[in-house]
Amino acid sequence: MISYKTDTDFGQVTVESAAFCPASGVQEWHLMLHPAPSGSFEQQLRALAAAYLRYKASALPGEAGALFARCFMSDITNQAAPAEAALREMLAAEETPTALSLVGQPPLDGSKICLWLYLSTPRSAAYTHLFSASRRKAGGSSEEQTRLLFEEYEQELAARGCTLERDCQRTWLFVRDVDVNYAGVVKGRRENFLAQGMNPQTHFIASTGIQGQSPRADERVIMDAYAVGGLQRGQVQYLYAKTHLNPTYEYNVTFERGTAILYGDRRHVLISGTASIDNRGEILFPGDIVRQTQRMWENVEALLREGGCTMDDAVHMIVYLRDLSDRETVRRLFDERFPSVPRVFLLAPVCRPGWLIEMECMAVKAEAHPEFSPL
Repeated sequence: MISYKTDTDFGQVTVESAAFCPASGVQEWHLMLHPAPSGSFEQQLRALAAAYLRYKASALPGEAGALFARCFMSDITNQAAPAEAALREMLAAEETPTALSLVGQPPLDGSKICLWLYLSTPRSAAYTHLFSASRRKAGGSSEEQTRLLFEEYEQELAARGCTLERDCQRTWLFVRDVDVNYAGVVKGRRENFLAQGMNPQTHFIASTGIQGQSPRADERVIMDAYAVGGLQRGQVQYLYAKTHLNPTYEYNVTFERGTAILYGDRRHVLISGTASIDNRGEILFPGDIVRQTQRMWENVEALLREGGCTMDDAVHMIVYLRDLSDRETVRRLFDERFPSVPRVFLLAPVCRPGWLIEMECMAVKAEAHPEFSPL
């Protein structure tokens, strides 16, 4: 049901796409735009924006709109301002506002920028899809910034009739100098979740916590999030894959390994950042990038299987590497196994130093659940 395509006909930009386009109902696309690794940042940025507008006009229906966009950059301190201005201009014609995320995570294909976009045709009025991006706080510790970011996000959700505990399905926490600041993020998030009634007996939220830079040195955390208002009891399934992974609370962190959301006509599966770990919480294959990559895939496949999907249903993959020198090995492995899935490889150390690689993904599968409204 997923249709993959790689287009090289848009100037100096390669467009990787995954399309989920049923005969009726909402259509969805994930795009990865990779400019050629040559020229200045401004030249790559202009080429990327022009390629998106041309691609949308020529390859997508007129009612398709971008819900979310994330820009990965090699030097966010100098690149954030021009990137935000150009991308907001690019997205100005969208039918609904697009949440724009900016994060300092250098692409590993030699380019200075990469753009991931999530688009769809208009969705059912039964649900409210709320994307939030690039939430940041200056000053204070990573723990204090995390606490404030969640508190402000909760206020935003409340204004839309939603809550963090009931409606938030996915977060991303990008941490400056993750080896130093991640512990504070974990503590701030855990305290907030406990106050909101989330604990090992209830549930947490699917998440990725990974190194990522903001434009300012005193901004230690960037937060992106996705919430869905209007879901009924039974529409959300939390994924554990206990044959392969342990519950995260066993090593004192508070996120779900993955989440499946059932709609009347499909399922969405959101897989958190996943690495080479076993069901006791131990890092497997220290120092071996090939075997860590293979175990990571095995863990992701176990989570997808529990969520009713397989890797054949994946619509994008985001891959994080700690060591720049591993990029060609990992690229070769992914090219052999998943040659068509839109993906990006990024320089972004994982939250535990022994992990050399981590990935996240999303899967979509056609499926009838008549007790729920379609997407």
